[in-house]
Amino acid sequence: MAGSATTGTTTGTGATTGNALTAAERQALAAGQHPNPFARLGPHRLGNGGWVVRAIVPGAEAVTLHGAAGPHPMTSPGDDFWEATLVADPGPYRLEGARGTDRWQIEDAYRFGPVLGEADEYYVSEGTHRTLWRRLGAQMMTHEGTAGVAFAVWAPSARRVSVVGDFNAWDGRRHVMRWRGASGIAEIFIPGLEEGARYKFEILGADGGLHHKADPVGFGAEHPPANASVVRALPAPPEDDSAWMRDRGARQRRDAPISIYEVHLPSWLRDDQGGPLDWDALAARLVPYAADLGFTHLELMPVSEYPFDGSWGYQPVGLYAPTARHGDPAGLRRFVRAAHDAGMGVLLDWVVGHFPTDAHGLGRFDGTPLYEHADPREGFHRDWNTLIYNFGRREVANYLAANGVYWLEEYGIDGIRVDAVASMLYRDYSREEGDWIPNRHGGRENLEAIDFLKRMNTEVYGAVPGVMTVAEESTAWPGVSRPVEHGGLGFGYKWNMGWMNDTLRYMQTPFEHRPHHHDLMTFGLHYAFSENFILPLSHDEVVHGKGSLLGRMPGDAWQRLAGLRAYYAFMWGHPGKKLLFMGGEFAQPGEWNHDYTIDWHAAGFDHHDGVRRLVRDLNRIYRENPALHALDAEAAGFEWVDGAASQGSVFAWLRHGPGRDRGDAPPVLCLYNFSPVERGGWRFGVPRPGAWAEILNSDADLYGGGGRGNLGGVTAEPVESHGRPYSVTVTLPPLSGVMLRHDG
Repeated sequence: MAGSATTGTTTGTGATTGNALTAAERQALAAGQHPNPFARLGPHRLGNGGWVVRAIVPGAEAVTLHGAAGPHPMTSPGDDFWEATLVADPGPYRLEGARGTDRWQIEDAYRFGPVLGEADEYYVSEGTHRTLWRRLGAQMMTHEGTAGVAFAVWAPSARRVSVVGDFNAWDGRRHVMRWRGASGIAEIFIPGLEEGARYKFEILGADGGLHHKADPVGFGAEHPPANASVVRALPAPPEDDSAWMRDRGARQRRDAPISIYEVHLPSWLRDDQGGPLDWDALAARLVPYAADLGFTHLELMPVSEYPFDGSWGYQPVGLYAPTARHGDPAGLRRFVRAAHDAGMGVLLDWVVGHFPTDAHGLGRFDGTPLYEHADPREGFHRDWNTLIYNFGRREVANYLAANGVYWLEEYGIDGIRVDAVASMLYRDYSREEGDWIPNRHGGRENLEAIDFLKRMNTEVYGAVPGVMTVAEESTAWPGVSRPVEHGGLGFGYKWNMGWMNDTLRYMQTPFEHRPHHHDLMTFGLHYAFSENFILPLSHDEVVHGKGSLLGRMPGDAWQRLAGLRAYYAFMWGHPGKKLLFMGGEFAQPGEWNHDYTIDWHAAGFDHHDGVRRLVRDLNRIYRENPALHALDAEAAGFEWVDGAASQGSVFAWLRHGPGRDRGDAPPVLCLYNFSPVERGGWRFGVPRPGAWAEILNSDADLYGGGGRGNLGGVTAEPVESHGRPYSVTVTLPPLSGVMLRHDG
């Protein structure tokens, strides 16, 4: 068990017990079974003032110690065990093994003292080590004057933990780690290792099984399907003087225009060999593309290392390792900087709701359910065949919360979007009666997960100024985006899944039936200001047989494109920040398939490029008009004009900016016709007289429409309508969205 030691020894080098080994001890050391190898291997002072150096060197016929006094042959009593008795401290030394004509050099890890201190042990055990990633994992460093890698891992119930890799022939006997007190941490410094070394932890578990595990805090990994961890140096801490970083806090506030382009990197575009683009190619291609379209943010579907392509990253194994599919960690840092230089933020999908059962992952890590619950009613997701983190275990909660801070601090990431929050909040999520365990009060709420989410948000916002967190939460849980100190979960934003489901149902409805489903488009306004919402048209809406957004529109080819353009205009005029999945910007005709790139060939057709031009203009208009974004989460920013014109499938509202009474931000009148016939001469009440400029018409020729509209604008007359003293008479083209801004 962790923390066991041989009586009368110390945990550092130069232990004072140099007594002779028994045959049983020697055999245990050679077999990797000794409870405290640092107490017996390496240099130790003898009672007579001399020194003894002991080592395990499998396969050697002779071993020579090269130390301060020159070469000294070592002797072997068998069991691959070698030792040399010296009259003085050997100082820094190396070993030379020989077999026949072969010679090899060995830097002895057992001559080095520990790297971790008592404070690390304490904070890990307490579950409060905020920078956990700087102590655990594989840390490249110079220790006691020698360059190498310090390994540390938490495995409290393991009988033995070793580091194995190419450097020791994947032999778990050669680098058995030392235990750090009762913390459950095992560590070892291996001199001479360099970046790129492959490794795993070989764990003799409490169950007696031998497990080969990837590093939970590793910064790199092999390209799947290979699954060893890889020693990687973290990129230099961000020194980002971009205008984006200087203004990041203001650009991510609830009164800012936020329009997000969601991307699955491997299938956005591929290289000439059909593989994923590396970080530098993505910086050169994806960043300027999204910036040109006017998006304020890129949201990357999970980039933590994951073994199965078909999970799209939502079943990660290496939470601290950027996937090798796109290159090394330094490449990710350059990509983020390129986005910032282009005026965009970068958000990461972050998956802490579940993790896969792959043998090299976190499942039964030390031979026990360490990261997960033991009872499958708490610890297993049937929907995804994945395991559930034990959020109530302080070390696990620390591991996850620190990971959230890690991405933001080490890579300059601007925010995290937490996947599947609903599955974390409820113990009975997707479970039948009797297949879940109530909380301590007998309820269905997962109190430990709730506490974790509050902790994570508190630590993230406290550690990294100006960032944002987003919840994908599909229920009516109250206060998801309310601060923790005010009783909420502490997220900055919440995906509005209800809006997405309702409006897509309406848009799929045949034209003749839409009058009977008018409320699907209006219902979201009953709760639109209860949270800081993001309106998502995400990857989930274009997979698993749902088809593309374009394919879900009714009518002929022209009507489908017109309907999608009108739907986008509706979304950009509706309260809430915006998110659009890749391919949607040019009306991708086919369903998304992660094995192929999006339908770039379709983007070249003018009627599809017209949709892209519309998205570009929607983003521009959204940014330029405070009425469309500054009060996205405030009821004062929205005012119905006509939400009851169900027979015409028409919707009309006003958007207002701050300083409404002073006239600081011109109001915008948003009008939508979701019928396939033109609505001419429709009168709508407005609050101000004078000119109302047509700043958007989704039926414009430029976008592939019929070119019908209002000749650039209309003038408000002193004719009362819809309870307002003035009104405008407007032409609404078929399947269109029109925006008029007061310019009087």
